[in-house]
Amino acid sequence: MSSETFNALLLDISNQLKEDDLTKLKFLLGDRIGKRDLERISSGHDLFQAMRERELLGPEKRDLLNNLLKNIPRPDLSKKLQQDPAPIRGPSEEETAKLVIASRVISENLGRSWRKLGRRLGMSESKLESISKRHPTELEETAMELLKEWTKSREAEARTEDLVKALRDCQFNLTADKVEDKLRAEGY
Repeated sequence: MSSETFNALLLDISNQLKEDDLTKLKFLLGDRIGKRDLERISSGHDLFQAMRERELLGPEKRDLLNNLLKNIPRPDLSKKLQQDPAPIRGPSEEETAKLVIASRVISENLGRSWRKLGRRLGMSESKLESISKRHPTELEETAMELLKEWTKSREAEARTEDLVKALRDCQFNLTADKVEDKLRAEGY
């Protein structure tokens, strides 16, 4: 399984994890990741990234996560992890990296106006409501979820430039400037 396909699979699993599932996974991984790092983890995506950094998880190293998902119990997600999915069309690796950076900056700065950006990006009201219900009190997580859903819906057509344009169309120029500054600082 390619790294890109594996990352897409992890993103799909992350999107389906409930807050309680994440809490249980963090508890089970406590000794392997460390308390200080676990406190910073607020999503499945963050947890999987921490596991990858410690070489506990990879395209050919799925057994630990598979067992954890069975233990919490989420056999539906464990089953997904065991299968080799068909490659998912998505943006290039460079564009994906840019989208990750942009998503972090936007989620940190967007706040309560996330719905306005979602509408500008073409997300349906039902999709926005679904996102709102998943994260009713955490605006940063809500914005991150919005951007994940938008990226998934656009597949290979997802572009950072589209996010910046949508921010400017919504008059979120300061956030758009921060995204562009961060991308320049990261060498993009």
